[in-house]
Amino acid sequence: MTTLVDRLRDRGWRLTAQRRVIAEAMAGEHVHLTAEEVLERARAALPEVSRATVYNTLNEMVSIGEVLELTHADGRKRYDPNVADRHHHLVCVDCGRMLDVHADDPQLAPDQRHGFEVLDVEVTFRARCPECRGAT
Repeated sequence: MTTLVDRLRDRGWRLTAQRRVIAEAMAGEHVHLTAEEVLERARAALPEVSRATVYNTLNEMVSIGEVLELTHADGRKRYDPNVADRHHHLVCVDCGRMLDVHADDPQLAPDQRHGFEVLDVEVTFRARCPECRGAT
């Protein structure tokens, strides 16, 4: 699997030290971090990374299509670097944990489209994770 850093490099995107640690902070499976979480991870590798640099870099990566911006049910934005693999999300309604899941896209019957041209489908499964289920 190609990493976010590799994809950015292949695009010819200028990878400064700050941009690199921000992209590296988003490595792994099921990554759906807030900007503050990205900042925390990036600062662990490069303490001088600024909050503004993280926000600007995330916005740039979203605008070029290398990161998805998701709005969580709690209103906070999360960033998903998994743009190559068509997927949906499974979200715990208690703790906010978010995982990628692969499921067939639901279909909208022609008589339910009201003349709209369907361009994309986003599905979020709201659930309770095993840890939160055990806590109640």
